Amino acid sequence: MFSTLPQTIQDELAQLVQRYGQPIVQSAELQIHESFDPLSKTDRYGEVCMVIRRKNGRLLTMIKTFYPKGAYRLLTGGINHGEYIFDALLRETQEETGLQVEVKRFLAVATYHLEDTDQAPAFYTFAFLLDELDGTLGAIDEDEQVGEFREITPEELPTLAEHLEHLGDQYSEQIAGRWAYWGRFRAVIHRLVWQALK
Repeated sequence: MFSTLPQTIQDELAQLVQRYGQPIVQSAELQIHESFDPLSKTDRYGEVCMVIRRKNGRLLTMIKTFYPKGAYRLLTGGINHGEYIFDALLRETQEETGLQVEVKRFLAVATYHLEDTDQAPAFYTFAFLLDELDGTLGAIDEDEQVGEFREITPEELPTLAEHLEHLGDQYSEQIAGRWAYWGRFRAVIHRLVWQALK
């Protein structure tokens, strides 16, 4: 799927497609000239996006304690170098929610280019639909700084993306970058997930 990734990850992606379906794939030109967390982190090449469908059919979003007001988003977690995507998906889901889940669908992949689209992607997001099976909702990893969880309907995803896309231009120490750029980056996967779920 992506020749820029290690062969082991390319092979895993082929297996995930076979098992969980063909995701929507989109390359996003972010039109930004400075980096921020997570794009600036050297311990990862991408992230998983956990689209957790609760037993009532609603999707789980969260906001961290240092985010701008109302900046709820789908949950994500980094994929370490040498780590399989599927392993990261299960590990991050456990750390961030404490829930037991079943992977249902491979929804979307976003690749991000900061300026020159001819270059290899700066980052990857792999989104999966997960059904809640059991457990009590709560972040296991306190370093995540989760402020609050909120459930939304899938139809609310475009509104969420719109809000993220228009965050103020303030600089944040926590992400070592501007919220405006971070929000533009975060909006991409929300729109793709919305398309995949329609």
